[in-house]
Amino acid sequence: MSPTIALVDDDRNILTSVSIALQSEGFTVRVYSDGETALKALLDNPPDLAVLDIKMPRMDGMELLRRLREKSSIPSIFLTSKDDELDEALGLAMGADDYITKPFSQRLLIARIRAILRRTEARATPDDQPDTPAAEKIVRGRLEMDPARHRVQWNGQDVTLTVTEFLILEALAQRPGFVKSRDQLMDTAYQDDVYVDDRTIDSHIKRLRRKFRQVDSEFKAIETLYGVGYRFAEE
Repeated sequence: MSPTIALVDDDRNILTSVSIALQSEGFTVRVYSDGETALKALLDNPPDLAVLDIKMPRMDGMELLRRLREKSSIPSIFLTSKDDELDEALGLAMGADDYITKPFSQRLLIARIRAILRRTEARATPDDQPDTPAAEKIVRGRLEMDPARHRVQWNGQDVTLTVTEFLILEALAQRPGFVKSRDQLMDTAYQDDVYVDDRTIDSHIKRLRRKFRQVDSEFKAIETLYGVGYRFAEE
């Protein structure tokens, strides 16, 4: 069966255009124009993934996700009309899987949905999928990454990352000391031929550093080689 995606947004143009794009990619789509209507529907008949607008009347996306998380672990992506770091931090802390700022590329949204669904499948227990080997943990000095559970720790402290940030860090940490160019990191983090420019990767690296420095102000493991790319320096 095709994955079911729930879209919750008060902008009917977004509901229509994104629905058409997702359906053309083989997804089943359910749409809701406000959080209150969506809450009961998503709990009664959970989709495989929910795309939630943050700014909505009656019940915003933050409150909707908070109530969903009381009873459900549905994977979710937040949409927002502004690049608000506070909203991002709150959303991820509440259990969102990723965060996309409007206006956004539909191809980018579809790529993020596919990445989260793949990672959700990988988190299935061995009993559920006995023929699927569990992804190996990555341990590099004080860094520990668990791809199967999408979990990152530094010095034993959790660091909450989006799917995109996780994939970039994973690509760097898999081969410490080796330089990854921006193009290589784009290929890793943005699959399905989604185009992004160099500044997008630079922004993700800045956010990665900032999140790690929240648990370790001396964090310097992600190094920049100007004009070349980035590398992970294992201690």
